[in-house]
Amino acid sequence: MTRHQKRLGTARAAIALCTALGALAGAALVGAAPAGAAQRGIQIAPGVRYEEIDIAALKGPAHAHVLTVDLRNPRVRLDLLHPGAVAARATVSQQATAQGAVAGVNGDFFNISETQHPGVEATGASVGPAIARGRALKAAVPNGQRFGPALPPGTSTEDVFGVGTDRRARLDGLRLDGSIRTPEGRLPLRGLNQYALPVGSIGAFTSKWGSASRVRATCGTDTDRAAPCSTDTFEVTVRQGRVVSTADTPGKGPIAPDTTVLVGREAGAQQLRKFSAGERVKVKHRLVASASRVPYRFALGGYPVLDHGQPLPGLDARTSAVRTAVGIADRGRRVVLLALDGAPEYRTGLTVAEVAAFMRELGSVDAFSLDGGGSSTLVAREPGAAKVSVRNHPTDGGRERPVPNGIGVFSKR
Repeated sequence: MTRHQKRLGTARAAIALCTALGALAGAALVGAAPAGAAQRGIQIAPGVRYEEIDIAALKGPAHAHVLTVDLRNPRVRLDLLHPGAVAARATVSQQATAQGAVAGVNGDFFNISETQHPGVEATGASVGPAIARGRALKAAVPNGQRFGPALPPGTSTEDVFGVGTDRRARLDGLRLDGSIRTPEGRLPLRGLNQYALPVGSIGAFTSKWGSASRVRATCGTDTDRAAPCSTDTFEVTVRQGRVVSTADTPGKGPIAPDTTVLVGREAGAQQLRKFSAGERVKVKHRLVASASRVPYRFALGGYPVLDHGQPLPGLDARTSAVRTAVGIADRGRRVVLLALDGAPEYRTGLTVAEVAAFMRELGSVDAFSLDGGGSSTLVAREPGAAKVSVRNHPTDGGRERPVPNGIGVFSKR
């Protein structure tokens, strides 16, 4: 049984709660059925349609910007938008323009601030796993190190939305499978380009990380993001399979393509102190899917809100906010991207329970929540335009917030 099947079983066992959530969201969405509420719709590109929808929500009117992507059309595909490094940020429009996307939305939650750790810089890196063009960029941080609202019961930072090499969209989980081999034996690898490592572990940083300091990876604990930074750390630089340098504290700066930097904390640091210059070291890592056997073309983190047509138990039905989400329909062949408008008259937004209900109204069977608030952004090209423009009103005074990644829509003309 897959993890998502287990979740669905839990949802059925808690049918009273799900029914209550559905009733609440249904009441909030009366008069907002998508078929009759679309204010306008245009085709952005073959297989890509954009429309705006008014919603009578629990705490006031909301306004949705929606992209519908038909993956059955061979001219359209989805992939990860990102600024070129894991520990970096750029606006959605900048990322989409740089990569040639015709449309897109913002993506995962991320390490946005470090007020609890004076002197430690926020990395801007995302929470969950990320795959771009079939290549793994990073793995997930521990649940307790996550930025963003509380996760629904039964979900984790390893949850992803992705599209496989078969061009079908899915919800899944991606865990890190990694090891460090030395002449003395094998050590587990517990991190890949992550802003937070599990207590007592070793993580790997590659050229895909970027230039940001690696100190943040040793701060907090698996259950408390605000806990102090570890005082027991060690770093080993491996180039072309051999140890070339060591340091007592994590460093920063770009990492060469043929180089891996290993960062250890507590027990992991003690293991790394045994490494010596010139020693042979082989680092291996991959992201392993919980459910799908089809390799992923792209994937990014967030958390599921709708599973096999049912809202997950425990979804927040009280806190309204501007949100971004992605839905899956037609057995993974159709994807719905949604970003709410952050203009003052719509800023109350939707609860997570309402998002799940509305995504189902749009035809989604599965749905996934992405970062919201000031991050919520939807961009799309006007027909004939050379680059994308922002379609919703971001809450940060109408200005786009730099984010670590997003979902990009690409079209062959």
